[in-house]
Amino acid sequence: MALALAAEHVHTLEKAHDRKSFDCGNDDLNRYLREQARQDAERRVAAPFVLTQPGSPAVLGFYTLSASIIPVDELPPDLMKRLPRYGQLPVTLLGRLAVDRSVGGQGVGEFLLVDALRRSLEAAQQIAAMAVIVDAKDKRAESFYRHFDFRPFQQTPLRLFLPMGQIAKLFA
Repeated sequence: MALALAAEHVHTLEKAHDRKSFDCGNDDLNRYLREQARQDAERRVAAPFVLTQPGSPAVLGFYTLSASIIPVDELPPDLMKRLPRYGQLPVTLLGRLAVDRSVGGQGVGEFLLVDALRRSLEAAQQIAAMAVIVDAKDKRAESFYRHFDFRPFQQTPLRLFLPMGQIAKLFA
């Protein structure tokens, strides 16, 4: 059976979603989805989104978005020159992104990333954010994001960003 990947299959996390069976192979991410994600949503510190298939509550993948700020001096000099001289700039944090092992290798991670970027762009039209940032947990995750043109910060190479202007071009 082919996995259906459509934007209407991504929802905000709700109690009815089956989080217990989710297994991405990373205990921290599994535990976050099972035990912390709903609390973060209720406290409005993160917005978790989940991918499910029609008629099934099983979570096949998820990501979280939050508002954040970054020190402007962490950006590469070429980008700093084009930005206002504020000490900090608003960004959207893609805090977590994980895919269940049962659907690994089927493009779910890429699909969820694109969905997160689209939502971030839409939100930035209402509440400013100059980029989407991620904290890659390891070299494999860093490679995943760099494949999609995320660039490293100067002081923290596993922290990556994609400027909102570049994201806008993806959806033009």
